[in-house]
Amino acid sequence: MRTHSAEPEFIPGAFPRLVHRSMTETAARQVSASWRDYYEMCKPRVVMLMILTSLVGMFLAVPGMVPWRVLLLGNLGIALVACSGAAVNHLIDRRIDRIMNRTSGRPLPQGRVDPVQAAIFALLLCASGMAILLVWVNPLSAWLTLASFVGYAFVYTGWLKHATPQNIVIGGLAGAMPPLLGWSAVTGTIEADALVLVLIIFAWTPPHFWALAIHRKEEYARSGVPMLPVTHGEYATRVHIVAYTVILVAASVIPWFTGMGGWIYLASALLLGAGFLYWSGRLMFRPRPDIPMRTFGYSIVYLALLFVALLVDHYLA
Repeated sequence: MRTHSAEPEFIPGAFPRLVHRSMTETAARQVSASWRDYYEMCKPRVVMLMILTSLVGMFLAVPGMVPWRVLLLGNLGIALVACSGAAVNHLIDRRIDRIMNRTSGRPLPQGRVDPVQAAIFALLLCASGMAILLVWVNPLSAWLTLASFVGYAFVYTGWLKHATPQNIVIGGLAGAMPPLLGWSAVTGTIEADALVLVLIIFAWTPPHFWALAIHRKEEYARSGVPMLPVTHGEYATRVHIVAYTVILVAASVIPWFTGMGGWIYLASALLLGAGFLYWSGRLMFRPRPDIPMRTFGYSIVYLALLFVALLVDHYLA
């Protein structure tokens, strides 16, 4: 069977035509690339949620107002490095992205951005973010941010994602770091309360992502990525989602016990947790085709509102 390749096929006598076609395609790609393609590579919605949790980490670290320089430059530096990690994710996953409906329209699979251009873009973002954190914030926050970048971009995307169905559990630690990054940007320290916030996001990540993985099970199977629904089936994945949701709800009340959150936060955490348990329960016992994505959507709202509740409680309670 003849296979098709993205590389030109060199046939005797056809070299000039192939060179011309290659140059034409390259020129078309360069013309079609726009700032929107680079913006998409930054995964802005994911980064915005990360920065929300980083902001909350900053405000919880101090009794009053966060210094403006740290508030602005700290989050800018963290955001730039996070965008760099997202761009590296696009770069490493470009071949898988061609196979999956959800990602096939991304700039790299479509050829609008060249891999070399993507690598340079990611490098510039990471270098800029690190420079801001090192010069205007503090070294601890800079190195923790770099560690988070390496964990997500290379350890998770480059290795764990293809190595084990527990990839999102182990690799989720990198994505759970933003509250600690924000906290350390303000204080220059690593404290127990900041680690509690990391624990909450760490417990949230598996049920959040596995709901999406159930919905995209067939695509992950075609791509060869060993996501839990592919390797262990949907039922086992739904059991895992319920179990991790219970762990998440338990972790979410820890700030009340430690005094980081008061009654406003506790009521919010229990109410939001009940909602997450409801959706994971529906996914477990009434698994209609639309439930995985509705659970996934609620999980995003859950995390955002939980951290907003912490912030409101910090200043009003």
